[in-house]
Amino acid sequence: MADYEHLLVKQDGDTVRITMNRPERRNALSEAHLRELLDALTAAGRSDATGIVLAGEGKAFSAGHDFADVASRDLAGVRDLLRLCTQVMRTVQEVPQVVIAKVATIATAAGCQLVASCDLAVAAESALFSLPGGKAGWFCHTPAVPVARTIGRKRLMEMALTGDMVDARTAAEWGLVNYAVPDDELDARTDELLARATRGSRWGKGVGKQTLYAQLDRPEADAYAIAVEVMASVSQSPGAREGMASFLEKRPAVWPD
Repeated sequence: MADYEHLLVKQDGDTVRITMNRPERRNALSEAHLRELLDALTAAGRSDATGIVLAGEGKAFSAGHDFADVASRDLAGVRDLLRLCTQVMRTVQEVPQVVIAKVATIATAAGCQLVASCDLAVAAESALFSLPGGKAGWFCHTPAVPVARTIGRKRLMEMALTGDMVDARTAAEWGLVNYAVPDDELDARTDELLARATRGSRWGKGVGKQTLYAQLDRPEADAYAIAVEVMASVSQSPGAREGMASFLEKRPAVWPD
């Protein structure tokens, strides 16, 4: 694993653990921080890992964009920063591994965007979430994109317009995270969910994840057109063949990948 200034990255068996480690800035997403995240996610995506855990050290999972960075930029510079951030969010969904956010504290603005962009998320009961731009001067336009696709319109509007904090239990009820768990169970419950989500064929899981994102939010006919073609093609893969054979022969599967 590479050495980073703003991240701690290690491979733990089949899992790559990426921890944002800029606690003195509440893991604010400066350009340097975002570039390191992009590099770490891309490297993990090319590895033999089956899962990625994304966490934050200190009092915040991430407080969002680093205003010191943003305030120093002109229009073109801010646009470039937001495009970089968008690339990070899309990479989370493009890598074949299951990416799970482990949220111990607060996740605001682009930090909340990062949670919403992950495939799965587990939050400590003391964690809080918000899109605070609605009660300040810079509205959370880009953070709202994945949040909207996660929690729905009316709940998004409440978060984005009020800027109020949402507690972890409410976040779980709304679908922003999968579970809100006691603080002292966060590590174990995150790993337990990841273990369940990474069972089976590694290759098949990666194609499955990417196909789900490809058909989400499309009209039903388009979604079926994508899903039918991919599912038919994957039926011929070694993993699918082994899965069917092990079921029919009533034996444990031996995955080729």
